[in-house]
Amino acid sequence: MKIGIVCYPTYGGSGIVATELGMDLAEKGHEVHFFSTNIPARLNIKLSNIYFHRIHVETYPLFQYQPYDLALSTILYEKVLHYKLDLVHVHYAIPHAYAAYFTKQMLARKGYHLPIVTTLHGTDITLVGQHPVYKTAVEFSINESDVVTSVSESLKQDTLKAFDITNEIKVIPNFIDNEQYMPEKCVCCRNNFAEPKEKVILHTSNLRKVKRIQDVISAFNIIQKQIPSKLIIAGEGPEWDLADQLIQEYGIQDKVKSLGMVSDLNDVLKAADLFILPSEQESFGLAALEAMAANVPVISSNAGGLPEVNIDGFSGFVCPVGDVEMMAQKAIYILEDEDRLKQLSKNAKEQALSFDKNKILPQYEVLYRNAIDMK
Repeated sequence: MKIGIVCYPTYGGSGIVATELGMDLAEKGHEVHFFSTNIPARLNIKLSNIYFHRIHVETYPLFQYQPYDLALSTILYEKVLHYKLDLVHVHYAIPHAYAAYFTKQMLARKGYHLPIVTTLHGTDITLVGQHPVYKTAVEFSINESDVVTSVSESLKQDTLKAFDITNEIKVIPNFIDNEQYMPEKCVCCRNNFAEPKEKVILHTSNLRKVKRIQDVISAFNIIQKQIPSKLIIAGEGPEWDLADQLIQEYGIQDKVKSLGMVSDLNDVLKAADLFILPSEQESFGLAALEAMAANVPVISSNAGGLPEVNIDGFSGFVCPVGDVEMMAQKAIYILEDEDRLKQLSKNAKEQALSFDKNKILPQYEVLYRNAIDMK
């Protein structure tokens, strides 16, 4: 198949999943064309069967805000015709599915049928999509897509509650390549972070407000009073200054290390004993899945799709959003007993295997073929 993939180029979950999906499809012999404003963060453009098409938005004085969706629909139209793409898979309903719809209509005037697959990732539904300015367009884009998928059952239900959806939504969860987290493929840097008798607690995110980084720090402050430990924070974002201020207030500067943006997270995950993700909103929780793939149990909130990924009492524990005390106590419960920690680590890996790419990727291939056959 010849497949177009439209995504954002950032380190966010949607961009990562879209990129990994495209590269895996290319390895299986499909021709994959990426459309984005920049080369996606994890895209290996050197792979065979991979093409990249930059969405370049010209700056015109006439426009106060540059027409990204118009530029996207135009370049999609041109490249679909040139490369004879079989379908386009867009990640995020708005503006990607919206732009793809107009591409489809322009192509139809040429007698060219282009199936559109739309994957809902979260903020396009839970945040942007429900704003009165965008809601009608999001609803239209979902209903006019040939196939719609959601990364979790929770997000599917949120979508059905928020919009008048007449289209079927199929749940295909995010996935992971578990082989990339095998011990022999990771260089453990634990000695750089902690003493042998200390535990390493990790949080990774883009440090936006919804990630609740202050909860991580407050929970750790409780944990470190009972368990000798260090906190590692990987990521950059707007909440870091407030987080750093809280670290100073607690007086735990020597027990917290910020790594900023990490290019190879696998090695850091290998060093961790426990992962904390207290998000206020999380349509899936890819960061938690990556931790579990590295045999790291997870303490998470119960937001969105997280309970579908992190099974309470098995791969870690799920706590109410904002319940810092409960998160801390669950963390202490895991870390104070080595046998318990080993069992939960083993369980975390077992849970991660259920989201392995070898189980999820074939679902997309079937989905694509069905979309093409819907002509």
